[in-house]
Amino acid sequence: MRHVGSAESTRSERRRSLHFAGHVSRLVVAMSKFGQTLRGYFWWTYPRGSVHYDVMVSLILAFIFLAPVWINFRDKPVERSPHQTEVVVQQEGDGFLYKVDASAVKPGSDSEIRESLSRIIEPIAGYVAIDRYEAVRDSNHHVVAYRVWAHR
Repeated sequence: MRHVGSAESTRSERRRSLHFAGHVSRLVVAMSKFGQTLRGYFWWTYPRGSVHYDVMVSLILAFIFLAPVWINFRDKPVERSPHQTEVVVQQEGDGFLYKVDASAVKPGSDSEIRESLSRIIEPIAGYVAIDRYEAVRDSNHHVVAYRVWAHR
């Protein structure tokens, strides 16, 4: 009797192992198909009009339109002066002399004035290095303009 019990347990173990092997083989097949699908996406092998082609195109379009929301590409436009200003440009030696209206320049420290002057001059001349600047005053000693010496 004991011998029959071990034969039954051996059969049930075989059934379990076959059942497990069936699951493993289905998993291997599924992973193989998934790998083939990914390979097809990577090498762009699907014909136009197929579901996989539409999925690839949709993923590309989603990246194009959603990436700027999540990724900082640091491509913001240069800040422009809110109002138009008159800038007079004269060539002087190797560089240029710019005369900028004082109403367009943000008053403050030396670095703030230089930054403001750069922001006004750059749309006209491109990037320039400011060598020095000088305030032009009226008879009441109010600043009416800035003379800026700069070079490229």
